[in-house]
Amino acid sequence: MADIEKMEPWLRGTFADLPCVHRAVLHALQLAEKDLQQWCAGLTEAEFNARPAGIAPVAFHVRHIARSVDRLLTYAEGQELREEQMASLRMEMAECGAPEQELAELRSALEKAASRVRALMGQDLEATRTVGRELLPTTLGGLLVHLAEHTQRHVGQAITTAKVVRAGRKA
Repeated sequence: MADIEKMEPWLRGTFADLPCVHRAVLHALQLAEKDLQQWCAGLTEAEFNARPAGIAPVAFHVRHIARSVDRLLTYAEGQELREEQMASLRMEMAECGAPEQELAELRSALEKAASRVRALMGQDLEATRTVGRELLPTTLGGLLVHLAEHTQRHVGQAITTAKVVRAGRKA
């Protein structure tokens, strides 16, 4: 039998009590944390902030994931963003001082997100929601799916950047 810890979260049979969309979102968040820990936890402060070829640093992607998950769930909950969320958005490209601190923020944000996703169970996934100052129309289900895919997109970018930075160690 396969080692369950080596399997991707969606293949482990976890969260069977949740509807499929909620379950998929939580699996995506679990995979994000696992992959980012695996590929980014060992980077130095300089590597975490490195911008090879001018691309966004790992620090940005880790911070952006943590904070965008919070913002997207705020919209999913039918609320508008608070000023503190907007202020933290403006700081996402700032250099970080300690990769461990950024990864801890990520871990905390994903733990909170899991509770918030669970709290949305039973709500109509077709329920209308709006996003941003322009109140762009979407649905609760659309926001949950976007939260998962947006997170994974930035995980991929962080991992690619981390690999490029690590390859530079040998140069």
